[in-house]
Amino acid sequence: MSLLVKAAPKGRAIVKVTPESAGWKHVGFEGVRVGAGESLHLDLPSDREGCLVVLTGNVDVSIGDESWKSLGGRASVFEDRSTDAVYAPPGSTFVIHAHDEAELALASAPATGKYPARLIPAASMKRMVRGQGSNTRYVCDVLPETENAESLLVVEVVTPAANSSSYPPHKHDTDNLPVESSLEETYYHRIDPPQGFAFQRVYTDERDLDESMAVGDHDVVMVPRGYHPVVMPHGYRGYYLNVMAGPHREWHFKNDPAHDWLMPR
Repeated sequence: MSLLVKAAPKGRAIVKVTPESAGWKHVGFEGVRVGAGESLHLDLPSDREGCLVVLTGNVDVSIGDESWKSLGGRASVFEDRSTDAVYAPPGSTFVIHAHDEAELALASAPATGKYPARLIPAASMKRMVRGQGSNTRYVCDVLPETENAESLLVVEVVTPAANSSSYPPHKHDTDNLPVESSLEETYYHRIDPPQGFAFQRVYTDERDLDESMAVGDHDVVMVPRGYHPVVMPHGYRGYYLNVMAGPHREWHFKNDPAHDWLMPR
């Protein structure tokens, strides 16, 4: 099975990954388009929490008696600002109404219902610059481990043209806390301009998994295990939304020893 999940060029459903389709236990991801004036219901299973990220557009969202107006507002994921997100416990239904054309991402992972639905406002999200030189990228923590959730970790990353990201290559596939955590991961890619592409490789030390992919706009790369660097070609910026989940809600990674010399000393 390929780790690359190609996007649908048209229609409401962009791309979808479930634990069943991925052959793993934790991460679910769904990307959807909503037209101006349209409404949409997104249901969570009774055993999975969710984080709805308003990638672009302006939408109202309600869950039960809770409602939030005019969320999002970005025209592009490449705008230099955060967006809004909504967390929901298992069994919830996101009721969404779009004021203009919108793109939404729904991340999900196992949960018991420990936390109630809440807004994650853009102003609360930590933004940072990671790396240096041609390894510089721009990170926004949507749902980090410091914020309440049972399994989910969600982060946005923008990589400038001709830069690398998730680099030096790192992995988080071994339950060896606090040195390394075991986390499945999806990368939802956007490309600017959209006719471009990114390169992503997923590989293990033993090379029993070693897949290199040319990734298009809206495609998803699944990372069940192994190292997973991304490289952008000249002339094309990259964005990805990462969703991670595993048996422990902590992000600890190990760099590929062959490339660890690239880390600043």
